[in-house]
Amino acid sequence: MPRQVMYSGRRIQVALDTETAPDGHLIQRDIVLHPGAVAILPLVDDTHVCLLKNRRPNVGETLIEIPAGCLEPGEEPAAAAIRELAEETGYRAARWRKLTDFFPSPGCLSERTHLFVAQDLMAGDMRPERDEDLQPFVTTWQEALTWALDGTLRDAKTVLALLLWDRLRE
Repeated sequence: MPRQVMYSGRRIQVALDTETAPDGHLIQRDIVLHPGAVAILPLVDDTHVCLLKNRRPNVGETLIEIPAGCLEPGEEPAAAAIRELAEETGYRAARWRKLTDFFPSPGCLSERTHLFVAQDLMAGDMRPERDEDLQPFVTTWQEALTWALDGTLRDAKTVLALLLWDRLRE
């Protein structure tokens, strides 16, 4: 019995994986099966970025993050990025660039997050999901980068996006 789904929720499943180690012992792992996600670094202009204050009940805090969200069944990451940016900030972007994809917590979570940069933004109305408590705000690039380096930002996808783009931007 290699994988047994123990719980199925709205977006995730929790499974128990069983495998045989090279020495013959059985190993069991708890795994959260996740449909994948997108994260977007919205660049308002060359010196400003849009971030979100996002209430996160799972950690009991409001974190500063970039927009992000789960892939819908069959949805391509680029389409999900466009959808999530509009839902969470109201912005639409004329230019998109995929930076990378990464595994946020591969020890227990199957999620693959696709990271995009959105540029040439046009403002619009945000449409957050009912369970989201989001407050978008624009800050300077330098302040956001300082927050990534001094520990103010504690959301991994946001820190990764800022540091990676700071290294890659032209």
